[in-house]
Formats: sequence, structure tokens, C-alpha cells
Amino acid sequence: MHTNEGNSRRTFFKQVITGSSVLLAGMYAACRPRPPLAHIKGAIVGANFSTGHLLHNIEALPAPVRVVETDVLIIGGGISGLSAKRWLQQQGHTNVMLIEMDDHFGGNSTHGKNATSAYPWAAHYLPIPDVRNKEILDFLQEIGTITGYDDKGLPVYNDYHLLHDPEERLLINGYWQEGLVPEMGVPVVEKEQIRRFFKTVNDYKLAVGSDGKDAFAIPVDTSSADAQYRQLDQLSFHDYLQREGYTSKYLLWYLEYGCKDDYGSILKTTSAWAGLHYFASRKGGASNTNSSGVLTWPEGNGFLMEQIRKQVADTGMYKGQLACKVDEAGERTNVMVYDVAKKESYTISAKKVIMATPQFINLRLLKKVERILDDFNPRIEFKYAPWVVANITVNNMPDGKGTPLCWDNVVYGAASVGYVNANHQNLGIKNKIVLSHYLPLSYESADSARKSARNKTYEQWLKVFIDELEYAHPGVTDRIEAADIWVWGHGMIAPSPGFIWGRARTLAAQPISNKIFFAHSDLSGISIFEEAFYQGIKAAKQVIANV
Repeated sequence: MHTNEGNSRRTFFKQVITGSSVLLAGMYAACRPRPPLAHIKGAIVGANFSTGHLLHNIEALPAPVRVVETDVLIIGGGISGLSAKRWLQQQGHTNVMLIEMDDHFGGNSTHGKNATSAYPWAAHYLPIPDVRNKEILDFLQEIGTITGYDDKGLPVYNDYHLLHDPEERLLINGYWQEGLVPEMGVPVVEKEQIRRFFKTVNDYKLAVGSDGKDAFAIPVDTSSADAQYRQLDQLSFHDYLQREGYTSKYLLWYLEYGCKDDYGSILKTTSAWAGLHYFASRKGGASNTNSSGVLTWPEGNGFLMEQIRKQVADTGMYKGQLACKVDEAGERTNVMVYDVAKKESYTISAKKVIMATPQFINLRLLKKVERILDDFNPRIEFKYAPWVVANITVNNMPDGKGTPLCWDNVVYGAASVGYVNANHQNLGIKNKIVLSHYLPLSYESADSARKSARNKTYEQWLKVFIDELEYAHPGVTDRIEAADIWVWGHGMIAPSPGFIWGRARTLAAQPISNKIFFAHSDLSGISIFEEAFYQGIKAAKQVIANV
């Protein structure tokens, strides 16, 4: 999430509250009795687990009935796959197919819409990029988010795309304060720790390694290899903060909130390098906003995804197509594909394949491909955080003391990372709004969290979200008209200690026989739009270099 005191970011409640959230247990119990929920319309929506789980038993699928040939096949229709297709098309490579398992494109930039507003189902903003990231800036200019450059060479951003005021607030000690860094009721000695931390972050932001590269950069791969910075990856963020003498419960809550927000992890399970990167990597430059400015839209990063789709015009793009296995076949690569609607299989024969899919999928698709995995196990080293997201339509939202409704709204001590007002960028009267409420399942093992998440009913998840909203906004329940819920089993890559600068990322990204290439944000170790965009372009360039 974006903050007033540093450069943090946003991207994804656990019913049994643990860790820093334990203080809310008593608060929820003290809430007024909840009204019945029968008036709320909605369902669990989202990814089709049954389709994905076909990969567990592909032998039961029908044999391929035809062969389709193409120069390049891209497997996966998230941002990295779409980015790869866009880059190939712009370089004149048009014989390219892209297949996506689901009935929609976008991955973590998936979005929805109802009569009240468009809304995000996951990623919902883009911080102002570093002016050195030319590929992102060129794209933003192509789609009208950058409208030009001033005489200093700084981009001018479309005012309608820049985050409007008021930006963010935190409910703490019964009061909505402006900004997310705790201030209300924070003792002076703890405020001093907070100040010291942000000074350290600013030093890291300016730090340059012995190789001349920024200590913390986006894309991650452009960060310095200097050991004094990379060794931070071997520590957990929790251990780093202890080592540096940070004990303020308010600071530690805020930093854990940041880890949950961008990584779906907590201080003890997040690399210290990644925890600092969250703050120190943002070096945006713009003519008409500050370095911590944010770009956002009602549909979140779905706006960016749709702009890429417009650029490739959906040519050669197919939904509902499950890649089942990848086989090398001489100079070509054969991919067995299952058409979900037709219930038939076929083979795509390609000169080059880009796998814009996460490692846990690649492990299944590449079973028959000889791959140098050396001494790492992707199934263990690549950890993915589960999330649950609810989009909740509210008529005449009740508010509380202090700062009024903002774009970003967070409750101190909660297990969720708060809700975003999807209507915030819309002009005019906003009595009825959609709240995009984000809950990382961070306080138990990912496998356990995934299993319990999928076993919960709609009514059980609805109560989880309403409990927090009712605490923050007493009386809101009977004003809720609808609530849809999306369970992300593998919401994003979680950068555990040792992962960012370990060997797993490097080995997993190695092309196979100069025919099979890889593109996914998990190869960056950080699941943000810029990294997925970069990984797609990187793979496309590798393909072009090996044509």
C-alpha cells in the first residue's frame, strides 16, 4: 500500500486471529449482534479449480485428435504471457499463439464489474515507475497514462489515472487517522523508532553497490550484486529488525502489514532483503506528482491488462485451453492441450514455447522434458501465498471519527490488509460503493491455509469479512447488498529468506534447448505488475535471439 511516510505499496483475515491480530478478538466479540446475512446476494466465484486439477490425471483425458502448428506458443494468459505476446508482435513476430486455462485473461490483474462499479480481484494499482524503466514508460505512454514529458524529461501523468485524494487512512484507537503509519496514541519513544526506520529506508533507497547498481531496484534482476546488500536475503525480516533494535509494536505491526500486503507473508517468513525492497525500491519520477505517487483505476490493474489485450487485439489468443504436457520433438516442441468446452485434446507443435506459468504448474507440464534442476526442489523452494478477496457492494456506507472514506482503508491489528474503495476514482455522487477487501492467509502453512480456504462455505467466508467491517463500521451489515468472494489458492510468490538471491530462481529461469523459455513473476521473487511485465519481455527477447 501507498503511505505518506515512505514508499510502500499495495497488491493482497484469517477467521482464527493470531499474531498481531489477537487484539481484535476481544473487539469483534464486543461488536453489536450481527443482523442476519440472508439479504446479501453473492457467491464464491473465480478460478475453476476443477479444470486445473485435471493436470493431476492427464492420462484420463482423451488422446489428441489434431495438430496445430505455430512459430511461438505462449502458455499462460497473465501479465507475463500477455507482455511476451505484445513484445513479439511489436518486433514483427505475428505467428504466435497464446493459450489460457481459465475463461478469462489477466492472472492477478483479473477484474470484475457490477451495476455499481468495476473492481479488481487482485492487483489494483501501479506506483509511479522509475524514469529509467523505459519499457514500462513506453507502454504507459502508448496507452495514454503518460500524456507527455516536461522540459526536464519527467513524464506527465494523466490526472484521471493518478490516485485522487484522500488516499489512505488507518483505524487505530477508535479513530480514523490519515495515513497508514500508526500515529494516534503512539508513544514518543516508539515514534522515534518509526522515524529511525524510515531514515534507514531512505539510505537504502539511495544506496549503490560496488558494481554501480542500485542496492534495491525494479526489476529485481537489476539490483546490485554487492554482498553487503544481498546478505540481507539470508535473514528473515523479523531477525533483521530484532538485530537493529526495533521493538515498537506499532512499527512491527506496520512492517508486518507491508509483508502481508505485497507478499502474503509475515515478518518471520519474509526475507529481510524483500522486506526492505518493499520500501527502498520505489524511485518514481514525474512532473505532476511526487515519487510515491500511485496510478489506479476502478478495475485496478485490470485496466493495464485490458490495454495490453487491445495492443495484441486478441489475435491468436484462446481461453479455456489447458496445457497438459510439454514434449521435445526434434527441432520443435509438442504441447498437448485440452479444450475444456469441446472436451477434446489436440497438439500444438511450436518452434518455440514460452511458459508464462508458475513453477508448480511447470513441474507437471515438464515431466517428460529433461531439465537441469541441479540441487534445488522447485516444489519446496518456490512458496506461494494463498489469499481470499471479497468485493462487497454497500449502500450508504456508515463512517466513524476522523478522516473520511479514502481509497485505502486499513484496521490496525486486523488480519486483513484492509479494503480499497473501487469507486474512488469515479467522479460524482458515490452513495453506493464497492469495497475490495483483501485477506492474505498468512498465519499458517500455505498448504494448510489452501485446504481450509477451499473447505469453507460462502457463508463462512462472508462472516469473516463482515466481522471486520462491522467492527470498523458498526451497522454496515444491513447496508450490504452483495458480496462475491474469490479464493486464490496460489495468489503470489512469497519471498522467503534465501529465495531472492538463492540459486532456485536462476536455475528455474534457464531455457531448455533454446526452445522452451520461462516468463512469470515468480522468477522475480516478487509478484508485482512491473516484474511480470519485465519477465514477459525478457522471454520474448530470448525467443527472438534464438530464431
